[in-house]
Amino acid sequence: MENFIVSARKYRPSTFRSVVGQSSITTTLKNAIQRKQLAQAYLFCGPRGVGKTTCARIFAKTINCRNLTPELEACNECESCKSFNTNRSFNIHELDAASNNSVEGIRKLIEQVRIPPQVGKYSVYIIDEVHMLSQSAFNAFLKTLEEPPAHAIFIMATTEKHKILPTILSRCQIFDFNRIRVEDTVKYLEYIAQTEKVEYEVEALNIIAQKADGAMRDALSIFDQVVSFSNNHITYQKVIENLNVLDYQYYFRLTENFIKGDYADSLQIFDELLSKGFDAQQFITGLSQHLRNVLVCHDPKTIPLLEVGSSIAEKYKQMAATCSPAFLIDTLQVTNQFDVAFRQSPNQRLHVELMLIKLSGLNRKKKSDEFEVEDSGSSEQPAQGKPNIVANKPNAYSKTEKTAAPPIKTTSLKNVLNSKTPSQPQPKLEETNALDSKDNDDNPKIFNNAFNASDLSAAWNAFALQIEKEKPAHFSLMSNYPPTLSDNGKILVKFEAQVQIEIFKEIKKDVQLYLKNSLKASSIDIIEEVSNEEPIHKKPRLFTPDDKLKFMAEHNPALNRFIQQLNLDFD
Repeated sequence: MENFIVSARKYRPSTFRSVVGQSSITTTLKNAIQRKQLAQAYLFCGPRGVGKTTCARIFAKTINCRNLTPELEACNECESCKSFNTNRSFNIHELDAASNNSVEGIRKLIEQVRIPPQVGKYSVYIIDEVHMLSQSAFNAFLKTLEEPPAHAIFIMATTEKHKILPTILSRCQIFDFNRIRVEDTVKYLEYIAQTEKVEYEVEALNIIAQKADGAMRDALSIFDQVVSFSNNHITYQKVIENLNVLDYQYYFRLTENFIKGDYADSLQIFDELLSKGFDAQQFITGLSQHLRNVLVCHDPKTIPLLEVGSSIAEKYKQMAATCSPAFLIDTLQVTNQFDVAFRQSPNQRLHVELMLIKLSGLNRKKKSDEFEVEDSGSSEQPAQGKPNIVANKPNAYSKTEKTAAPPIKTTSLKNVLNSKTPSQPQPKLEETNALDSKDNDDNPKIFNNAFNASDLSAAWNAFALQIEKEKPAHFSLMSNYPPTLSDNGKILVKFEAQVQIEIFKEIKKDVQLYLKNSLKASSIDIIEEVSNEEPIHKKPRLFTPDDKLKFMAEHNPALNRFIQQLNLDFD
């Protein structure tokens, strides 16, 4: 039986040209070889399986090659290349820092560095997982790393750059390897599948590439596993079955339910996924990624951000045409909020089910709001026996005018809406919220009831009571300066100073909306002015230090002369 070699070893790149996804690094290394500007130490950092050790081996092989090709690749014909290809080269030394992390291991390395190469020009020392060295070992290595013999070159590789001492970093040329893109991984897997004569579907290879998360070694390991499972015929269904990956179709069905507002079917789908052993956290993450993919398909500029197969990408485009970007943004915000709070939830299944119910109600709520905006121009007929001060006022946004209503602006009253007016029935919370979302100064709604000064005073005091704890300064202002009702229906409030008017304006809109809803008025017009009359409340005035000094100076001539002699100015 022939020995099997895993794809990660069998198809390991042997030239700079065959390295996948690291073109900037390979180009830099080739230019350094061409210009003969080789550093004494290199540090290759990056995530696992992206080609750090592979590039180190190719670089070591190339700098010792005697007959470089015009593309600056090793010839594979000289004695140095042949010895490297057969793993008998004495010029390239690979060390594992995880098992040689002590000072004693570094001392052996330092002694070995002194020996010049017998074949070739350079002795290359590749130290893998260099971050595993102890601090003492790093310190023992510093001098040799800074001033090695002319024939010695060190190439260190690590996945955790932050664990390496700054004194080591300053002595190396640092190369940061990137995660390999999904497109590059899929192309390489296609090449291997064609070489191995394995039938495949591009969508299946795409799932493998996504599962590898930017690591080519992981992708090749998963590829070997799926080939064994599928018997040399890789399909999308077999891949998701073998890797326990959630099918895209579930997410598409859920999105359709969100658009239709069908929360019952969404809950059944989630129950089916749980019965198949899928993790709820994984489900939320996958749903967020799916909604993000639908959103990026709305604009041709963002379609390249989609990392899926062509057939699935077409489904995303079709799905994007059925829903608005605003709806998708709302769904992403909901999934993100529930994802953050998932681990703290005592009942995680109920937590996810609440998320699905909320997502199913987003589109329905939007349609309901649009319907209310269209009907907001209709006016009610005045009731018999009750005067309506705006009965003859034309509605600017009625349907007969064929004029588009401006966007509705909403104002939240928070806890203020829970108040009870003594002489006027308080609207229910649901009714008040509806009025809050529909009625504003731009889109008035005609009410039947007028109000008198007594009703105004009661509603004014009720609002003040509701903000007593939250806004004590505004409560004091409204309590000490009651409103008066003028003959033309406007509300007049007289204050003592302009600064009080500025403070009142901070809550004026909330006051107007509360009075409008509570008094059933078509509009509330509040006018503030500074009064020259004596204040109606009996609270003592607060004097500043300057006021006190002026008062004493006016009633004490000696103090006034003292101020003039010293030329003091307290204005």
